Amino acid sequence: MITRSEILSYLETLLEPNRFQDYCPNGLQVEGSEYINNVVTGVTASQDLLDAALDLNADTILVHHGYFWRGEDQRVIGIKQRRLKQLLVNNVNLIAYHLPLDAHPTLGNNAQLAQLLDLETDGRISGTGDPAIALCGCLAEPKSVAEFTAQIRRTLGCEPMVIQGHDRPITTIGWCSGAAQGFLEQAAVLGLDAYISGEISEPTVHLARELGINYFAAGHHATERYGVKALGEHLAQQFDIQHQFIDIDNPV
Repeated sequence: MITRSEILSYLETLLEPNRFQDYCPNGLQVEGSEYINNVVTGVTASQDLLDAALDLNADTILVHHGYFWRGEDQRVIGIKQRRLKQLLVNNVNLIAYHLPLDAHPTLGNNAQLAQLLDLETDGRISGTGDPAIALCGCLAEPKSVAEFTAQIRRTLGCEPMVIQGHDRPITTIGWCSGAAQGFLEQAAVLGLDAYISGEISEPTVHLARELGINYFAAGHHATERYGVKALGEHLAQQFDIQHQFIDIDNPV
């Protein structure tokens, strides 16, 4: 079996978390078993994911959304106490990577979205973090708003919210998973036809219309299922360990 320190060292090299100014600690968040053989991955370290992982006798849980977010209540009470207690009593590691997993050039959420939606990547959108996280490129072939909406629905299994800024065919596009609607203006400055993210805010609607760019809110969870799954599969192949991705339904 592989040791926890070996896995963590590998992940540090692979994901380079020190390059990012993040909202939470990346890497090991809760220390459990010294040896890793059975990894469960999921988007968020919710109670449902913890329960499902323990049912599978996981020794390690790897997620995109872990704990200890900047600005949250630091007391270990309520939900936080119950989650941490379950991990500690059962000697289970919790490992989380947030922005580094969004940004990875092959395993990241945005790279995985590009593969799924058949988007050709030709660069990153500046002003979307340091290093830049959002990507831009083009569709393999131009599509109408209706055609691209249908493609998102089929591929991600969700109904995107669409704000139409123009009625031209979509050729150039930017994208960033999760709560990245704030990067819409950077996408518009580049003259892109469309921008995809996970969430939408009230101002996003007016900005898309006034900037003349089509906006697709495809779901925070739906756009961030794929990076952590790809990372788990990569680790399983690299270290010959067990891996299972568990998708806890979340409509947001």
